[in-house]
Amino acid sequence: MNKKWLILSLAAMMVATACSNGNDGNTNSGSSNPPASGTDAPDNSEKPLEKATFTIFNAAGAAKDINTNETTIGKILEDETGVNFRLEHLVGDINTKIGTMIAANDYPDVLIPDAAIDKILDAGAFIPLNDLIEEHGPNIQRVYGPYFNQMTAEDGNIYFLPFSNLVNEFIPDPNIGQGAFWVQRRVLKEAGYPEIRKLDDYFNLLRDFRAKHADEDLTGFVALTHDWRFFATSNPPMHLEGYPNDGNVIVDMDTHEAKVYAATDSTKRWLKALNELNAEGMFDKASFVDNYDQYLAKLTSGKVLGFFDYGWQVGNATNALRDAAIQDPSKDDYRYFPLPVTFDGGKDQYLDPPGFVKNRGIGITVSAKDPARIIQYFDHLLTDEKQALVMWGIEGETYERNEEGRMYRTEEQINMIDEAFNESFGFKYYSWNWPRYGGGSTFADGNSLGPGEQPEVFQMSLTEGDKHILEQYGVQTYSEMFSAPDERPWFPAWGIPKEQGSPQQIWETQREELTKKYFPRLVLSTPAEFEAIWTEFTNEFGKLDTEAYEKWTTEEVKKLIEQNS
Repeated sequence: MNKKWLILSLAAMMVATACSNGNDGNTNSGSSNPPASGTDAPDNSEKPLEKATFTIFNAAGAAKDINTNETTIGKILEDETGVNFRLEHLVGDINTKIGTMIAANDYPDVLIPDAAIDKILDAGAFIPLNDLIEEHGPNIQRVYGPYFNQMTAEDGNIYFLPFSNLVNEFIPDPNIGQGAFWVQRRVLKEAGYPEIRKLDDYFNLLRDFRAKHADEDLTGFVALTHDWRFFATSNPPMHLEGYPNDGNVIVDMDTHEAKVYAATDSTKRWLKALNELNAEGMFDKASFVDNYDQYLAKLTSGKVLGFFDYGWQVGNATNALRDAAIQDPSKDDYRYFPLPVTFDGGKDQYLDPPGFVKNRGIGITVSAKDPARIIQYFDHLLTDEKQALVMWGIEGETYERNEEGRMYRTEEQINMIDEAFNESFGFKYYSWNWPRYGGGSTFADGNSLGPGEQPEVFQMSLTEGDKHILEQYGVQTYSEMFSAPDERPWFPAWGIPKEQGSPQQIWETQREELTKKYFPRLVLSTPAEFEAIWTEFTNEFGKLDTEAYEKWTTEEVKKLIEQNS
């Protein structure tokens, strides 16, 4: 780390300490009321007077393209900063889109490249943020200061701001934002709400329901494989073995050795189960050709009985189903319920422990017209007041505060905030993928960053259908269905940065190519062909230098354990 940035890191920690002692110099103003006793760093930047519109491309989110000032949140922020963003979202293949930008050396002002971030960094498309943060980012220093060491590249520069930095105390999510095996509620209802913890029992549950409703043209199980989201089909083996999402590896809790599972018996067992489903007509063959939007459309059709995925990735579909059930309670049967399924019914680890993802984030590109003004906007977002605005909204309109200072929502407000409202107000566009407090964070006054994590809001937001099904399983929250996460100081291993062109990055590309080539064949083949194709796959996989990848990952995991000890 260079000397200048070391000084900045120390200064950031001093700012955080001063703020925690009550020296709140925040001078931001806005239409939302801030949480009590916020810890915002002083905002000494002059507010620009002239209006400006910058472009931003989001390769991670799925939404319509829009100007931020067309939303309530975006308009408030434009009134305060003079800045509007033209948001564009990914349609089609991420590597094709990013590759076109790189080839033309023409980028939006701001870029969220998601899985293609290594390509962007290798192309030199992001500008260093060090000097900009030092001059214009007191709040960035306060929020990200504890993570500067992990965010700094080998050349001493910070090129992007991640999204998972924990601020203040951690509050677990009572909902399931991470992985689960999901099943339509009517399936559980008809079966008498059985306890389902084994993969075989889960699939048999789907089989039985589909057989009893043969005239409804139901799909037993669907998978997501589109583009970079292929992990929704390749990740289940580690979860089924009782591990959280560490990406390509399973990390032993005792030895901290990282082992690749893509060609192990776990993956074979998972794909064999899908192969059997396909042979029975239970698996949706189009899973290997459908795009993301088509996949979400199927989930909202009422015809799909089950799937594996991460709650954050299917939010557009599950929110739409919830909205429909609020309007017509009979449609609650078509909503999905998360189950902590493992191969043999043992302890699961679907819920993420607190972690820091270092290889995803938002950066300012070399094409940016006014980087200083953009970083000022980012810094403006990183106050308790503005984080409350983008997550909770406006006090008196989208949330309330009781005499003890606890933030909550009324039943009327909860019912008002459906998907259409999320879009028009701006929650859909601002609650993720911007410089932010990470998920599970809290404000200085103890309120949760996310309304969904606030116990008062979660309980109030439950529909009668939610209350009924939770009662059947003897729990008050969805997360109670799952095992508590074990502490993992390295988590997530998939977030360990890898340089473009490095042996690790090349291995990951080769692994992805092989799995995308062979997994469809393995699932869609006849059961008699499965073993031969699996042998062919493992022979090809054996040509990769997996041992070197495991050794490197293990070393990086142990470094993180030492750093966090």
